[in-house]
Amino acid sequence: METVLEVNEITKVYKNGRGIFDINLDIKRGDVFGFLGPNGAGKTTAMKIMTGLMAMDSGDVRIFGHSITEEYEKAMKKVGCIVETAESYTYLSAYENLKLFARFYDGVDDRRIDEVLELVGISQYKKEKAKNFSLGMKQRLGIGAAILSRPELLILDEPLNGLDVQGMIEIRELIKLLAKTDRITFFISSHLIHDVELTCDRIGILYNGKLVNVDSRENILKNYASLENYYVSEVGKNGNV
Repeated sequence: METVLEVNEITKVYKNGRGIFDINLDIKRGDVFGFLGPNGAGKTTAMKIMTGLMAMDSGDVRIFGHSITEEYEKAMKKVGCIVETAESYTYLSAYENLKLFARFYDGVDDRRIDEVLELVGISQYKKEKAKNFSLGMKQRLGIGAAILSRPELLILDEPLNGLDVQGMIEIRELIKLLAKTDRITFFISSHLIHDVELTCDRIGILYNGKLVNVDSRENILKNYASLENYYVSEVGKNGNV
């Protein structure tokens, strides 16, 4: 199976000694990969490096075979991402936000904007200004902007953060739908164990800046009662919970 995202020995150390250390990862086409770890584990740092928003101290990231340091535009051409927060222009409507983002891409017409609004479940609010949106609706709009150009890889940093229960269920279902209908490969970071268990088919645990283990959900649940039990066990081997 084709490797979509290849992370080789990436390291980034901050002045306080924290950071990420020698991260190695392969994400295959069709994966819905969950990057699981507590707040401060280094998930956002790793994702900023993967998307070229932060320089690494050493290592390399290749997306669709292209190094992000040597061929950044080619590497990111088929990638959509939300890192840290889903940004939108609050004084514009949902439709106007996507219309503005569409200018950055080739081949995104009004029909595609309507299709995306329908897909993320906010077409009935297309004329409403983003300032009136709930956090869940802002997340939907952010995901809409991220998938506008029909990316093949979607990198989402804490997409369920701050959502109510209904919002979490809806965004989870949206991710599964996009993986199935648009065949998008997902890389999702989260500290919400239950949601990773329900959403992702492969899971990597990041703890204190180190990748503890990577396994399939199927394998994990064959050997453990839940992802939480597996997490506690793996982290226990590699440090204190």
